[in-house]
Amino acid sequence: MFEARDIREWRGHDVVDSDGHKIGSLESVYVDTTTDQAAFATVTVGLPTRRRLVFVPLAGATVGPGYVRVAHSKNVVKGAPSMGTDDVLPAEDEPALFAHYELPYQPGTGGERRLARR
Repeated sequence: MFEARDIREWRGHDVVDSDGHKIGSLESVYVDTTTDQAAFATVTVGLPTRRRLVFVPLAGATVGPGYVRVAHSKNVVKGAPSMGTDDVLPAEDEPALFAHYELPYQPGTGGERRLARR
């Protein structure tokens, strides 16, 4: 896997699914607060007047010339929990995000967030 500081350099590049179909553009990276490793990316999708951000896990992602390829299909990603382009992921929405991708979710020992935007 790549380091969070490296993937941030790809902001604005295309995000494609496992079959090479374009999903959208990389907006930002969220790290796992327990490891400080890149865990999810937000991808800008939708029409110019109705844009939103969807989350996609970065596990298994690879980079190529001008794109980031994620390990999930376009339909799965577009069906993921989303938010407005100026919004922040509420802590109470984190479990649903992990559940959508069938990933285990456990908040910090003090109940703190699992994801943080970097």
